[in-house]
Amino acid sequence: MFVDKAKIHIIAGNGGNGAVAFHREKYINAGGPDGGDGGRGGNIIFQVDDNLSTLSDFRYKRKYKAPNGENGRGSNCNGKRGEDLIIKVPRGTVIKEVESGFVMADMSIEETFIAAKGGKGGWGNSHFKTPTRQVPRFAKDGSPGEQWDVILELKMLADVGLIGFPNVGKSTLISVVSEAKPIIADYHFTTLIPVPGVVRMGPESSFVMADIPGIIEGASDGVGLGHEFLRHIERCRLLVHVVDVAGSEGRDPIEDFEAINDELKKYNEELLDYPQIVAGNKIDLATDEQREAFKDYICAKGLSYYEIIAPIAEGTQELINAVAAELSKLPPVKIYEKQEITPKEIIKNAKQDFKIRVEGDVFIVEAEWLAKILFKTDLNDYSSLQYFQNVLQTSGIIKALVDHGITEGDTVSIYDLEFDYVP
Repeated sequence: MFVDKAKIHIIAGNGGNGAVAFHREKYINAGGPDGGDGGRGGNIIFQVDDNLSTLSDFRYKRKYKAPNGENGRGSNCNGKRGEDLIIKVPRGTVIKEVESGFVMADMSIEETFIAAKGGKGGWGNSHFKTPTRQVPRFAKDGSPGEQWDVILELKMLADVGLIGFPNVGKSTLISVVSEAKPIIADYHFTTLIPVPGVVRMGPESSFVMADIPGIIEGASDGVGLGHEFLRHIERCRLLVHVVDVAGSEGRDPIEDFEAINDELKKYNEELLDYPQIVAGNKIDLATDEQREAFKDYICAKGLSYYEIIAPIAEGTQELINAVAAELSKLPPVKIYEKQEITPKEIIKNAKQDFKIRVEGDVFIVEAEWLAKILFKTDLNDYSSLQYFQNVLQTSGIIKALVDHGITEGDTVSIYDLEFDYVP
């Protein structure tokens, strides 16, 4: 089954906890703390697999979690790092974060993408030894891994998209000009999935054409099959609009042409700005008046028009030559730019609960939502750091620290960030 959209939940591994341990060896008294650090959690990594052409693997499995890092041990032994979890997707998959709708990555040009970073391992108690705290009986827990709800959308990588009503001859056209072998029959919705084909113009010249199935009037509202596949048009550099000039199914070719363009506009107005070449098919079944009227209408719109009889390849070479000439003037296939998910976007949807525990003069703050913001905060940038401090204030964490008895100079520990409290 062809599946081109899926929603999944990804969770990177948590960092392992630091160990509380003390050196024990014969003839050595008070050996001191030697608890090791926890290992880093595994990342969630998306990887392109050119052997895949659908997202059907995500129909039944919707949750992906990378292994956690191991906890630290005594004798300064650090925990083992969690293995990365690699998720394979077809080339052309766009990864979006659900809440913001931001594009995290376009797997058209990237071979791998780290979508969720594993949490850092917690420090063992050996890190907390000071001249005044020689026997620290506490360690830091590992930080949680990033987790996101993401939508995977497969947007086909094709230079040319064939659009038009069912049964106008799109499948026949792609079968005679390319290496594609679609199912062809005299009934609607014979083509159930987008069919790409390579059109070879010479030894080192070719382009990809795709038959976009079943776009009909109302497709953008969910009628027919077209609403499922309109997204595949978005990457195309050029559209070839195939129209049944003869109106062999009782429809008017001009109304068909306008209806399809109206559906493109309703789905995404930018599609109307895409270059479009019109192919008038089934001219052998049309009258001279029908052919002339449709040609005049299209040419009046300033569009290139070619008449063809697809089953016998009449006029198809002229059409393909025109397509190749137009493609040579156009920019490459559309690539979606990354949109950085900022701390402001994260906190907008965060449930701001937290825990505080006190170990001596160290106040440890635990909050998974805060860890996600910390991942996105540049601690070397003044404005970014100021924003993080504002988050601590507005979320009530600073007030809670005061209620727990924090005083000036005490240490605040938030996962891998530590600072001295200054009121």
